[in-house]
This record gives sequence, structure tokens and C-alpha cells, in this order.
Amino acid sequence: MQKTDEPAEGAVTAESEEAAAEPEIAVVVHEASRRDTPHGAHRPGGRSHDRDHHRDHHRDGDGDLDPDADPAPAPDHNWPRHWPLLLLGAAVVPGVVLFAVGRWMEEPAVQAWRTVCLSITVQALPFLLLGTALSGAINAFVPARVFTRVLPRRPALAVPVAGAAGVVLPGCECASVPVAHSLIRRGVNPAAAFAFLLSAPAINPIVLTATAIAFPGSPAMVLARLLASLATAAAMGWLWLWLGRAEWLKPVARHTGHSPGHSRWNEFRTGFQHDFLHAGGFLVVGAMAAATFNVLVPRTVLDTFADSPWLSVLFLAALAILLSVCSEADAFVAASLTGFSPTARLTFMVVGPMVDLKLIALQTGTFGRAFAIRFSSATVVVAILCSVLIGAVLL
Repeated sequence: MQKTDEPAEGAVTAESEEAAAEPEIAVVVHEASRRDTPHGAHRPGGRSHDRDHHRDHHRDGDGDLDPDADPAPAPDHNWPRHWPLLLLGAAVVPGVVLFAVGRWMEEPAVQAWRTVCLSITVQALPFLLLGTALSGAINAFVPARVFTRVLPRRPALAVPVAGAAGVVLPGCECASVPVAHSLIRRGVNPAAAFAFLLSAPAINPIVLTATAIAFPGSPAMVLARLLASLATAAAMGWLWLWLGRAEWLKPVARHTGHSPGHSRWNEFRTGFQHDFLHAGGFLVVGAMAAATFNVLVPRTVLDTFADSPWLSVLFLAALAILLSVCSEADAFVAASLTGFSPTARLTFMVVGPMVDLKLIALQTGTFGRAFAIRFSSATVVVAILCSVLIGAVLL
């Protein structure tokens, strides 16, 4: 009887039936697990677990991938419906805007506005840099006891002394604001600090020298500016002692000088950086407002007010506020206004260093809006009165 390696017909049939049943059982179990799992529930394995079941579902009995199975669905990219238009707009609109702005910037009025704005900013920026550096040096290197020794203890006497001390700061009003703020933080009476704030940009040697050059052969104008500025600064300091209120000032953190264990240079750098960046933004705002006035107001308006003595004084006071010329250069502007009286031009030089748009913006950011509105309004009135009285005597 001859042997054969072929299995019996019954065995082949049984093995094939068992192999065909295995994928069916896997499919049934997989479908049952999907029905039993709630919608939105997370199953172990996350997305990779689902992909494994998907691959097992499409495998044949030998473990190979079934070529007849449906391919996996492609991911949905969710493109916008009108994405070609959006892409075209993103490419074209910025170019159109830049072209329109460039053409608009070529207009003569806009060029004049840009020139005035940049000139005011560039003119005042070095002195703002000097003032903030001096403010940082006072905070870091000058002990608080120095101020108590230099200034009289009685606030009424400290006001004129602080006003006279303004002669030591060779800068404009942009430099005096951070320095006055630093003095208040070190414990100096606000009235004395405000007297220094008003006098420093008006009576320092650079300003008085520029005034003498702008008005050659007229020493009376230099003396009148010195006395009117000192009188205004002292009067405003005393007025603050009488009527000023602490709640009008923005809360100020008191600095007692150098902190032990800290580097003085780091304290200087931190204070200088904070004051310069804080005041610089308000300087730009004031320069933009002054440039807008210079462009919009025609020259004929100046000639209309020149004939009346009182109107000329008031007009040049308002003009000094709006033009915001730096105190080192305002004497040359005043000298060019030959159609106005000497008293009116003196008022221009006294009011300008104490109240102008950029100075109001700096005071608002440093001391608060409530202080800036009240203090600036009172300073304008006092400065006009002092200029008229001293101008009537000396000019």
C-alpha cells in the first residue's frame, strides 16, 4: 500500500473552515465593541488603537492586507471657500495702501507737518536725555540728606531757593519734568520741586545767552525774562502751598536713595531707562500736536492780532503753548515777531518754557491729568501777569 503526504480530505475541510471562521469572529467582536462604546468616549490607545482595528478588519486570513479593501479616507483640510480671493487680497491690499500713503506723504502740507514734528522731537530729545540721566543719577548717587541740608526746612523759604537753583540745569522743559519728579520721590516738598520745574528751563545760562544773542543791544529784555520767570516760578510754588492738594498728584513711590547690597549703576540704569521711555512717548505726542497747529493756522492770523496791545499779549501766550518751541530756541522765534510789542514777545518767552503742548503731555504722564490741567492753567495766568507787570517797568 503506497503512502502519500496529502492530508485526508476531512482534515483539509476542517482546517479551512477554522481559518475562514477566524476573521469572521474578529469582525463580529470588533463590530460589537463599536456598538457598546458610547459616542465621543475615549478608548485606550486613542487614534492608533482605531487604526489598528481598521487594519485588522482589512486583513485576510493569512495576515496580509486585502487589496480589495476600501482605502482609508483622506483628511479634510478645511480650505476657505474663497481662498484664491483672500490670497490675492493679502498680496495686493498692502501694496495699494503703501502706495496711497506714499503719495499722500508727498503733499506739501504733510511734508511741512513732518518737518516741524521731527524738528521739535530732535530738538528736545537731547535735553530729555540729559534730564532723565540727571534724574537717574539723583536717585542712585545723591543721598536724601543732601536735599534736607540745601533747602530750608520751611516750605515757604524753600520755594524761592529751589526756583533760583534752576540756573544749574542747562536744559529745556523736557529735562526739568523728570528731575522735578525725582526730587519729589526723594522727599522734597512738591511746591519747591514745582518752582524748580518752572524756573530751570527759563533762567539757565544757555537760555539767557541765547536771549542776549537774539536781542542784541537790549540787555533789558534779558533781565526782564530772568525776573519774570523767577517771579512766576516762586508765585506758583507759593500758590501750591496755599491751594495745592496731594490727591491731585499721581501716587509716587518714595525713593530713599541707594539700597544696601544693590549696585548703584544698576539702579541708575533702571531709573534712567524707565523715565526716558515713559517721557519720550509723551514728547512725541506733544510734538505732533504742535506740528498740526503750525500747518493748519495761516500766517494772516498772526497779523490780525498784532495791532492790539492786549490781544497781542494773549495771542503770543497762546502761540507759545501751541508752537512748543524749545526754550533754547524760542528767543529767536520771538525776535522774528517784529510786528508785536516787546511786552508781548516777553510773554511769549516766559510762557513757552513753562506751559506748552509737549510739557502738558509730559506732566500728564508723570504727575497725572488732574495735576496737569490745574497747574498748567494757573501757570499761564500767573506768567502773563508777571510778564505784563515786569515788561511795563523794564520795557
